[in-house]
Amino acid sequence: MISRLKRNDKIGLFFFVAFILSSSLIWLFEERFDKEQWRSNPSLRYKMVDDVIESQLLIGKPKYEVIELLGQPSSRSSAEKDAFLYRIGRQPGFFETKREQLLIIFEAQTVVKVTIVEEE
Repeated sequence: MISRLKRNDKIGLFFFVAFILSSSLIWLFEERFDKEQWRSNPSLRYKMVDDVIESQLLIGKPKYEVIELLGQPSSRSSAEKDAFLYRIGRQPGFFETKREQLLIIFEAQTVVKVTIVEEE
């Protein structure tokens, strides 16, 4: 059957299979948020941070629920922003990368935005 496909169809099939495989592997090896792991291994939080952001786990939650889930933040609100910052550790790599933090922004005591920022 595959030998009967046209060249362009074979290329399209190859990319489709590659996409499915890569998506599956990313999903399989990306760690899901785990409250106990988050609290006990701050240097490995980078493994779970994508799940926290993509799942919108914190959106709409009040501050006390964020603290219940993630623990006390590394730093809190500044004069211009009502926010929490959590250190997430450093991903292993060959090149020196800047440290990143999870930034949680509140409006009216409720989470409205969760993102990653470079540590200053």
